[in-house]
Amino acid sequence: MQTQNIPKVELHVHIEGTITPSLAKKLATRNGVKLDPSVLQYEDHYTFTDFLDFLNQYDMVADCIRTPQDYEDLVYDYLERCAAENVIYVEFFGSKDHGEACGISYPDMVAGMAKGIERAEADFGIICRCIMTCVRHYGHERALPAAQAMIDHPHPIVVGLGMAGDENAHHPKDFAAAFNLVHKAGYPTTAHAGEAAGPQSVKDCLKYLPIKRIGHGVRSIEDPALVKEIVQKGIALELCPGSNLSLGFYDQPEDHPILKLKEAGCRMSLNSDDPPYFMTTIGMEYENGMQLWGLTEDELRGITKMAIEDAFCDDETKAKLLAKLG
Repeated sequence: MQTQNIPKVELHVHIEGTITPSLAKKLATRNGVKLDPSVLQYEDHYTFTDFLDFLNQYDMVADCIRTPQDYEDLVYDYLERCAAENVIYVEFFGSKDHGEACGISYPDMVAGMAKGIERAEADFGIICRCIMTCVRHYGHERALPAAQAMIDHPHPIVVGLGMAGDENAHHPKDFAAAFNLVHKAGYPTTAHAGEAAGPQSVKDCLKYLPIKRIGHGVRSIEDPALVKEIVQKGIALELCPGSNLSLGFYDQPEDHPILKLKEAGCRMSLNSDDPPYFMTTIGMEYENGMQLWGLTEDELRGITKMAIEDAFCDDETKAKLLAKLG
């Protein structure tokens, strides 16, 4: 891998979506969960027929998580794999809703994640933080408790709020109360938009939510005025090219707007989203940046630098990461 020596940063990955089939088997056995054998055909990746099949498999595999120890193990497992690809920092998305659906309280879930993060930093030197998410298609009624939990149970690993889920469900303004609550408490925020839904979804997030980053945001390219606004406001795009291609939002690498967004001056990071589902890794995303889109080593290092600057961690941690970049 030609990009192995480049320090990497990931800002957009769903922790439940990092579970490999081999880890899913381990968790399922430990927790007495029966998995459909068709989901476990391979050791390191899944296959699916369409977006709905992907969501079904994702939920099925995530259901193997039943204890704080499971969260510790899956966080450690993912960070170990990242460290092997010279990743120096990860911000993953966690879900209060998922934890509670599996019978785990918010504080216990975060405590389990924190143990995995601490072990990985001690063993591999990789630094990690968590962005708690609300799920858009669950509605704003469940977003506010997620935001309140962050404030009521603060933890050093939880550094921001995000919104995942179906971009076409509900309207961003419905979630303003949750986002404003954490914003006033000093937490930065991000939201998924401009992938499954068009540029209007990005416009609405920028108008109604106090966001610093957009998850995906690739379809902003369809609206030149929006791209100009994103650049002027310094909004960072959490790009996940492998995910976009795997889900069929773009047919070929040359159709993906990564280079157009870069040329327009957009701030960006490269990310894996749900790596075993899209047969990618953060290392492969950097490698594809070079092999498929012709990004140079200096340009990829520049993307890492932008990602550090746009991360939600504190300034002291950013300074430590920038020192590793050289």
